[in-house]
Amino acid sequence: MSKLFDPVRVGRYTLQNRLVMAPMTRSRAQFDGAPGELAAEYYAQRASVGLIVTEGTQPSADGQGYLTTPGIYTDAHVAAWKKTTDAVHAKGGHLFIQLMHAGRMSHPDNTPHHRQGVAPSAIAPGTQMFTANGMLDIPVPRALSAEEVRRTVQDFRDAARRAIEAGADGIEIHGANAYLIQQFFAPSANTRTDEYGGTIENRARFAIETAAAIAEEIGADRTAIRLSPGTTLWGIDEGAEGPDLYRYLVAKLDKLGLAYLHIMDQGNESLLADIRKLWTGTLIVNRPGRPREQVGADVGSGVADLEAYGQMVLASPDFVERLKTNAPMNEANRNGFFGGTAAGYTDYPTLSEAQSA
Repeated sequence: MSKLFDPVRVGRYTLQNRLVMAPMTRSRAQFDGAPGELAAEYYAQRASVGLIVTEGTQPSADGQGYLTTPGIYTDAHVAAWKKTTDAVHAKGGHLFIQLMHAGRMSHPDNTPHHRQGVAPSAIAPGTQMFTANGMLDIPVPRALSAEEVRRTVQDFRDAARRAIEAGADGIEIHGANAYLIQQFFAPSANTRTDEYGGTIENRARFAIETAAAIAEEIGADRTAIRLSPGTTLWGIDEGAEGPDLYRYLVAKLDKLGLAYLHIMDQGNESLLADIRKLWTGTLIVNRPGRPREQVGADVGSGVADLEAYGQMVLASPDFVERLKTNAPMNEANRNGFFGGTAAGYTDYPTLSEAQSA
């Protein structure tokens, strides 16, 4: 495990260790999309990890899916995020803002313009979503035109520039977890017959164009992407060609020289091994539910350069120190995962605080 605490070069930065705070939706933003008042404290508390990846942040009004998630496309958003980036940097940390377009995983009640969600094709995900009026069926989205797809690439590009203006060290494109970019990958969500549908090359095109545009805007060494090959959330089925799509996609993305690739592993070890070979840059691996005794295994074996953790970092702001001293982690307060105030957000004690109490 000791290798976890070695510095590592990621893009243009040298990180203090090989531990990453995985992106986690917390639904505590203001209704205009500005990060909530406690966001700066929340992220700064966890700045001892090598890299913080923020909660999914919409690049446009169309990109919002859930209630009270943050945006990064207005001056107010930039000003609010600047408080968080300044707080993290004051603690010696690094922070990438994750750009997340929810696509069809949206409800009009949750967005500022209350319009129909957008997606590769007019296919509903077949699930419900929490809104101000409770759990409601997600309606059928509107299929984007080819010109609107290109406009969405520009939205990502503009949001990335805004993130840098807000003091972020870089951005991570959310290409995972059944949101817009992965919707383009999956034949169950993408039945297009134009240049963004059909073949593997066409279904991967939107992700590649988005990454290339952002890399051109802010620098490849400040641009990253997260993928979750094989995810079957909310009606996503990538089909038998799924693994080949990711092999093609990773090889194409590798040529861009991005800061890192972040894989949310679904258990396909042979595909992960192929990705490790195809990706010549920095690889972050996140294995949801990975037990404490397996922390450091992927870095130790060379499967990953860094490892990402969610709930353990959420519940233990001094996650790194607890690993170093083999101290127990706090138990996560599941009732405080989404929405609310400080409870389950900024009130988790550090070791020293717990001992003092």
